[in-house]
Amino acid sequence: MSMAQTSPAPQPAAHAPRELAELLAGFVVLAALAALLVLAVIGTGRRSDAGYRLSADFAHIDGLNIGSEVKLAGINIGHVVSETVDPKTFKASVTFTVRPDVKLPVDSAAIITSDSLLGGKYIALSPGGDTRMLAAGATVAETQGSISLEQLLSKFIFSVTDSLTAANKSKAGTDAPATTNGGDLQ
Repeated sequence: MSMAQTSPAPQPAAHAPRELAELLAGFVVLAALAALLVLAVIGTGRRSDAGYRLSADFAHIDGLNIGSEVKLAGINIGHVVSETVDPKTFKASVTFTVRPDVKLPVDSAAIITSDSLLGGKYIALSPGGDTRMLAAGATVAETQGSISLEQLLSKFIFSVTDSLTAANKSKAGTDAPATTNGGDLQ
């Protein structure tokens, strides 16, 4: 008598709920990521125009863009709303907002700077000491434009080259052999 062994029949129904649960969990994670992405895009696009507008004229605004921050003592107090070129002076005219609770003296300065060597540019405001305050629509008279990394490196390289050239010329004058009596050594 031979007994045939039979293997248990596969049970697809047992695996189906687990696979369905994993699939649903994947969709939930994707939906959550999509929602976060949408919120991030919407959040960066909204900039409050609350406050008053000031303007400043700069020789160079390399790297400063509409939406760039305006900071006072390292704290964001506004943002750039427009950039144009003055056809008479050929300077860049920048309009920016400042929070309504921040009042700036008329002798304040606007300086274009960056957070780091490769960081984005922003306007740093340096308050003056005058008791009169800038009104909405006023122009900040004291400005310092953007300084590019290329300009700084170029100045450094030319300075080093000039120093080396001068050192070589002075060394060449002191290395000549000592002579007396018209060139005869005694």
